[in-house]
Amino acid sequence: MRDGTPLTGDFGQRLRQLRTRAGLSQEALSHAAGVSVRALADMERGRTRGPQRRTVQVLAEALGLDDAEAADLEKSAAVGRPRPRTATGPAATGTLALPRDIKDFTARGTALAGLLELARDTGPDRPEVSVVAGQPGLGKTAFAVHAAHRLAPHFPDGQFALDLHGMDPEPTTPRDALARLLGALGIADAAIPAGTDDRAGLWRSLTGDRRMLLLLDNAVDESQVGPLLPGAGPALTIVTSRHSLAGLESVHRTDLALLRREEAIELLTRIIGPERVRAEAQAARDLADLCGQLPLAVRIAGQRLLSRPHERLSKLVARLAAEGRRLDGLQAGSLRVRAAFALSYRQLPTDARTFLRRAALAAGADFSPETGALLAGLSYDDAVACAEELTDAGLLQSDAAAERYRFHDLLRLYAAEQVAIEDGPEIRDAALDRTTRWMLRRATAAALHFDVEHEGSPPGGAHDGDPDPDGAPAGREEARAWLEAERAQWLAALRRAHETGRHQQVLDTAQAMHWFSDINQHWEQWVEVFQRSADSARLLGSRRDEAIHLNYLAWSYNMCVHDPHNALTSADAALAAARDCGDGLQEGWALGYGAGALHRQGLVPEAQTRLRAGADCLASQKSAQARLAELTILNSLGTLLRQAGQPVEALETHRRSERICRAGIPGRTDELIALYHAVARQQIGNDLAALERWPEAEPPLRQALAAFETAQMPAWAGPARLDLGHVLSALGHPEARATLLAARDDLTGLRSPRQAEAAAALEALSALSASSTSSASSASSASEETTAAR
Repeated sequence: MRDGTPLTGDFGQRLRQLRTRAGLSQEALSHAAGVSVRALADMERGRTRGPQRRTVQVLAEALGLDDAEAADLEKSAAVGRPRPRTATGPAATGTLALPRDIKDFTARGTALAGLLELARDTGPDRPEVSVVAGQPGLGKTAFAVHAAHRLAPHFPDGQFALDLHGMDPEPTTPRDALARLLGALGIADAAIPAGTDDRAGLWRSLTGDRRMLLLLDNAVDESQVGPLLPGAGPALTIVTSRHSLAGLESVHRTDLALLRREEAIELLTRIIGPERVRAEAQAARDLADLCGQLPLAVRIAGQRLLSRPHERLSKLVARLAAEGRRLDGLQAGSLRVRAAFALSYRQLPTDARTFLRRAALAAGADFSPETGALLAGLSYDDAVACAEELTDAGLLQSDAAAERYRFHDLLRLYAAEQVAIEDGPEIRDAALDRTTRWMLRRATAAALHFDVEHEGSPPGGAHDGDPDPDGAPAGREEARAWLEAERAQWLAALRRAHETGRHQQVLDTAQAMHWFSDINQHWEQWVEVFQRSADSARLLGSRRDEAIHLNYLAWSYNMCVHDPHNALTSADAALAAARDCGDGLQEGWALGYGAGALHRQGLVPEAQTRLRAGADCLASQKSAQARLAELTILNSLGTLLRQAGQPVEALETHRRSERICRAGIPGRTDELIALYHAVARQQIGNDLAALERWPEAEPPLRQALAAFETAQMPAWAGPARLDLGHVLSALGHPEARATLLAARDDLTGLRSPRQAEAAAALEALSALSASSTSSASSASSASEETTAAR
């Protein structure tokens, strides 16, 4: 030995002598070798007599032993290891060695750190269990194997891996699994008890004091895993499963998420090399996205490219870009994304399989159990049960707050394939038609909560009411929440109704959406809604309905997507239709919408001419609807007058609007009139600001903003807040900056062109503030100099 003192005793004594000679504490050696303090203590006390060769190697390196000393330490460890038995038969398999680790394993740092912490927490009375569950393709087995290799030095009494074949038609029984585990510990076949409970008892007694790592891969359920878990001792068990195994108590859960895009690219780089990825960086990013950042899919793409060293990444990207060919492209040898999904799908009960594949027909990023029930032809309660079962099986992902579910993109493609294979076009179309009818009836009924002209009643019996009155949204808040959550679904239903010739239902739904669209005018899909309804009206041969819906379309082009050219085209078409059928109300609206489009194109005189014509046309109409239209036209006319440098005439025009509001309109609610009054007040405030009558401008603008916020109309409140911010800035009001900041944020969220105006107003205010501060500083300096001179 180095200091001339021979080492004596068994492995534990030798280890303690070597550590002491090196001047290391157990904590220091633990840190240097990557072996837990508890494991070191067990070795030195003789509780662990024969640690694995790999553990001895890392200890020797940390202690700085030469080759002879390392060999001597290994010999003393080998003496304490169990001798191989000579039994024969199926159980005589020797140790259940860990599978080969993957050299290009990528990411999962946080999950690995969690398992390392768990390994350090194991103790005589704390055998730890970690469940790694999740959807197919997340790389659960690869992660567990990699983690087991990383953790091996912490478990010197052995590492065992057993595939439980949970996805096979006949998974491994607990009885057979216990036989293999006991055999791995050296128990002869003849000594293994016959019954499952007796085998489990023997297994627990043999593992009670062992610091061992057990990997149970591909478990099917809790009943398969439970008997295999050590009951005591410093063991760590890692269980992988496609099911959540929620019934296992007191276990740690390792959540594996999809890779981030940069992690997916890193995995691809490790497989095919950095040169190919650098040469086609954008293609690599696209490939990661087309794989949905699913580890299995990225690995398959990488292996495919690795086997074809001259093939460009962009070629595979082009192949995968076609959804119908994507799953075909994601296969490399025996590795296939489709096969991974099929294993789970085939194990599902009939209703769950139906629910999963039909849910792929749902529109949008996620769907509700309601939609799933309609598509699958199940009751709501049965649909919820299926959705939960599929979530536990890792085939759907549940929303953290709402009762909604989503697919991984690739799994949705697989489920859609099963619709074509198992259902066929007739059943698929019947499911879509059933869902379309229901969705449009619900959307129509929900939208009518906002129709102040009918106060929640259907217009002229045009729709049949909610399809499920007991489950229908109650009041505006619930109706708004439903319409927003199901926006993609009812829009898809409207699209299908139009394409399949149900034009009256399209008209009824779009008509009901009129007031709701006004509240949410920042939604771009209103263009599609009213384009389809205008087309349906034309196909039905109703010029009056065509005029109405072309006017709605002109509004959506003006207000939702800020496209004045198409707005003018639609308004002109509406004007022609209105004159054809002699509808003065729609003629007035068409003139107003056309004026708005002309104004946005900078054709102010032409816009004013149309607005005056529209106001004259509507003034001759006697209906309450005409009065509301007249208010809108007058407010628009006044705005143009102000912008044309005629603020006095603009103020007179807006005062006229206010007088109409104050007089009231028969048959219209106070709530509705209050909104029109708020618009008039907003414009009056702007007129007064244009006349630099700042103190008078502030109150009407504050009143308008409060009314829009009370009515929960963000598309109207944002511009009003900006107008108020301008006035407060001119007044030097302390609220000016906060008001402009809020207006900028509101308008940015609404994608309003006025967000640039808000940003400019903030810059001007900041510059003014800086200038004022500089002036004040100069004045202060001058005062100090004067005082000093005295």
